[in-house]
Amino acid sequence: MGKKSRNRAKNTATVTLDPADLVDVGPREPCPCGSGKRFKQCHGREQAQAADTFVVRPFEGLPSECDLIAFREIVPAGTAEVTLAGEHKDKKVTLVTLLPMAMPGLVRDDESIWIGLQTHAASGDPSRDLGHAITAALATEPGNPIELGDLMKDGPRLQDLIDTSKPIAVKVHEGFDYWVGENVEDPTGEVAAGLERANDAASPTVRLESVEAAYWTQIGDRRYLRWVLPHSEDTLLNALARLHAAGSSALTDGSRLIGSFRALGVLAPVWELPADAEAADLEKPAAEFAVALEKALATEAPLSTEERAARAGLASRQLTIR
Repeated sequence: MGKKSRNRAKNTATVTLDPADLVDVGPREPCPCGSGKRFKQCHGREQAQAADTFVVRPFEGLPSECDLIAFREIVPAGTAEVTLAGEHKDKKVTLVTLLPMAMPGLVRDDESIWIGLQTHAASGDPSRDLGHAITAALATEPGNPIELGDLMKDGPRLQDLIDTSKPIAVKVHEGFDYWVGENVEDPTGEVAAGLERANDAASPTVRLESVEAAYWTQIGDRRYLRWVLPHSEDTLLNALARLHAAGSSALTDGSRLIGSFRALGVLAPVWELPADAEAADLEKPAAEFAVALEKALATEAPLSTEERAARAGLASRQLTIR
């Protein structure tokens, strides 16, 4: 390799690019670092590696981690407002369960940023996907959907962009009317028709107030409580098994713990409820169950024979959401 080539290789390796500068760069375009190479042969090679990164618990360390998981996996219509840190300190971003046409994000006419949670994952780390979407949104003109471009290997995660010292304000909506707000002209009725279809497809869902990340829902003519919990899988299963073996795993008369699902590194136990059970009926029972669960979580004694059998039964009724 000649001296000129060695210098070019050295310069390419040491140049650091802002991920925002790479959002609109095509694979065959010159790399912004100035190496003279095509993007896909230079800094763009990192993007292929980024997609292979897998994080078991991507929202760990974020306030309201379990609510964010619920919004991504089970809540039809909801919004969560976060506050950015760093260069864009105090700017608000709204994380939305779902945007029209499942778009990844939108910068509205009033410059507010909305980012979709229930979108196709570009990598094995949803937190990086969201960080990438927010970065793209900050470089997008108001009134436009964001164009993601390719994911960068060392791009920011959600934990890098938001102020984690501030709580996340989560809100569940009855439907998707918040997409358009008030005073939206709809001369053809297309917007109203689209909203009606989306609202009809959304299962009624209510977040309990007495505990964190517990969601009552009605699916068809059946009602359930799905409760996303932050404990490690083994620890939580042991605690639930202790309660189940003691006959204390039901929330109310006529309810039963039917299993759980795994999502983004945690478990969400699921209870089937009586056909007439409303969310308000579960507030006190859920708070009481939380106290009993904490006691069971703190128990260090080995599981009894009955508890081991209960644990095996609960473990066999798990579903992994991917």
